[in-house]
Amino acid sequence: MKTSLTACDQKRRSFLKLSGLLGLGVASAALLPLEKAESLLLRRNEYKVSSTRLAMGTFVDMTAIHHSRDEAEDAIGKAFAEVDRLCAMLTRFDNKSPVAELNALRRLEQPTAEIQELIARSLYFHRDTQGAFDITVKPLIDLYQDRFASGVQPNDTDIDAVLSIVGVEKLRFQQEGLLLPEAGMGITLDGLAPGYIADRASEILTKNGITNHLVNGGGEIRVSGSAAKEQSWTVAIQDPNKNKNFPDVIKLGEGAISTSGNYEVFYDREKLFHHIVNSKTGHSPHLSASVTVMAPTAMDADILSTAVYVMEPEAGLAYINSRPGYECFILDGHGRSLKSSGWPV
Repeated sequence: MKTSLTACDQKRRSFLKLSGLLGLGVASAALLPLEKAESLLLRRNEYKVSSTRLAMGTFVDMTAIHHSRDEAEDAIGKAFAEVDRLCAMLTRFDNKSPVAELNALRRLEQPTAEIQELIARSLYFHRDTQGAFDITVKPLIDLYQDRFASGVQPNDTDIDAVLSIVGVEKLRFQQEGLLLPEAGMGITLDGLAPGYIADRASEILTKNGITNHLVNGGGEIRVSGSAAKEQSWTVAIQDPNKNKNFPDVIKLGEGAISTSGNYEVFYDREKLFHHIVNSKTGHSPHLSASVTVMAPTAMDADILSTAVYVMEPEAGLAYINSRPGYECFILDGHGRSLKSSGWPV
């Protein structure tokens, strides 16, 4: 799973894992304060209004193209309020959140509609990807973090012991509640909550009349309408080697895009243990360097960039090619690129 960007408040990853560009230059995370707002008159009756805030454990950027600066600023404020509300609900690091309550008590009575929706979508893709996406890998992530914090690499015995309590099939649904039946079990929504939150922010903007916008939740990007001067939104795929050589640059009008890679968070210098974990083996996959997925929603893109990363590159490519409306761009461990049949040229 993507533990580098938690539902809310894990250490932030790079602000430009994917960079939303407006033809006005690429922002640099190092130059951004904790909160930044900007309004620019592009031409008569067209403003570019942007706001960047620290949320979801990363920098969240919203850009609106609209005829009224005040209306755009008001809508962005409402969208950020929704981001904050969902963060408080979906984080696993705040003891007051429902997710943290489930992990601590192994039971959650009457989960919110949002949590039910996220779990339902995760279960669907768990089945559809034959287990490549699994929200119950939290014990493995905890093992990695605990062992490396102590200066020790987890061994096969450690991993095998934890694997016994990992698996979506172990989740129980009883009397409108969730149950984790075995001690030590836990879930993480890190691999889909950021995308879900970006989608909800986009919905708030649209509901308030801002049909032309981009939401970048630390790399889970949702776009709608057009960018400045009726141009398409332009998104650059980040170089896993951090050399600022974008492997590809594409244009989007509607939909979402997300990238997963071993460069985001890793626990050892060799990157043998990183934030994406295969729930079947207990180990981090290594055959891909990064996986970018385009999808109708940021939540689906978020999920599938992780799932395809867990798969072997060819298998992941075949899976995406079997799903109309979804595309992917894979960089394997040898620097080879694989593109789905409909990836933009």
